[in-house]
Amino acid sequence: MQRVVVVGAGMAGVQTAVSLRDEGFSGRVTVVGEEPHPPYDRPPLSKALLLGTVESSAFDIDFDALDVELLLGRRAVEVRPDERVLLTDAGPVGYDRLVLATGAEPVALPGSEGVAGVYLLRTLDDAVALRPVLEHHERVVVVGAGWIGAEFATVARQSGCEVTVVEAARQPLGGALPDEVTEPMRAWYAAAGVTLLTGTAVDRVEPGAVHLPNGDRLAADAVVIGIGARPATGWLAGSGIELGPDRAVVADDRLRTSAEDVFAVGDCASFPSARYGTRLLVHHWDNAVHGPKAVAANVLGGDVAYDPVPYFWSEQFDRFVQYAGHHEGADEMVRRGDPAESAWSVCWLHGGRLVALLAVGRPRDLAQGRKMIERGAALDRARVADPSVPLKSALS
Repeated sequence: MQRVVVVGAGMAGVQTAVSLRDEGFSGRVTVVGEEPHPPYDRPPLSKALLLGTVESSAFDIDFDALDVELLLGRRAVEVRPDERVLLTDAGPVGYDRLVLATGAEPVALPGSEGVAGVYLLRTLDDAVALRPVLEHHERVVVVGAGWIGAEFATVARQSGCEVTVVEAARQPLGGALPDEVTEPMRAWYAAAGVTLLTGTAVDRVEPGAVHLPNGDRLAADAVVIGIGARPATGWLAGSGIELGPDRAVVADDRLRTSAEDVFAVGDCASFPSARYGTRLLVHHWDNAVHGPKAVAANVLGGDVAYDPVPYFWSEQFDRFVQYAGHHEGADEMVRRGDPAESAWSVCWLHGGRLVALLAVGRPRDLAQGRKMIERGAALDRARVADPSVPLKSALS
């Protein structure tokens, strides 16, 4: 094997290149990235970089010292596995092993494409384009009360903007967490001075306004769309590489795809979890950090199963929100603390064993709970429900 090509210069792609070197691979490593910027970390885009308190979130990695070739500003357009060739808009790139790490792309609101004053927040250029909105304290309508929508609304209010959030679901984070868990989060918006409209779809967007189905018109100098993301895999159509109904590359538990010597990692790939008995598609930073260690080992002939406890966090409305595990399929939910207070947690159990945990302002719960999920620990429900009892002391 002479050359490994990684498609995608985000966290998953860059960490795959680094992990290949850590594993001792001395052949050629090439990372192909669509953006012209040096590879960078994405979480600061909705926080410090958006606010302008930092100018760069570029990875502190010496690619030259690692002998990693960066082909930036190149868009992947096709893979031909039989020929072992990646086609880009700047020409073909041959490979012996290929790793797909193209991440996810934001879902656009139908009819909003090309409308002046409408923004997405996924790339460095997106964050830079939104800075003047915050600097000028403009009226902002955020479509979507998911993770990105909440984080942007937080930053916009901190900057002095008038903010309205429109969410089609009944509660914030609709679809990500049960309504009974997220209902208390409505108060976070009100306390921050953000108007939250739930159970409300958007009829159409025009320059300067968002129109609702009931005829209401929301004046907006800027409209930020945050209604979700999907794997950036459209370019793989016709390649013979299997994609799931969610558009994710279908990988096995070694992160191998249906094509020989082609692997997939990060936001663009789903994988089977023996821990949860289902296929997972994880669009979060932690997956992009740890998945590459497994994929690099397997690219080099290893046999490493990838079955993580998913983890992510969000900073919104002066709260640190963390989640570990996968709560779908749980048969019991136990609250720890009063959600009207600043710190509380929710635990999900299956057969008495902890399978997922949401922690708001309780990082110790998260740290202890994550380890217990990994061990498949059985818990005493009564002790779990007592927030004064450390979670690690709630073993049954």
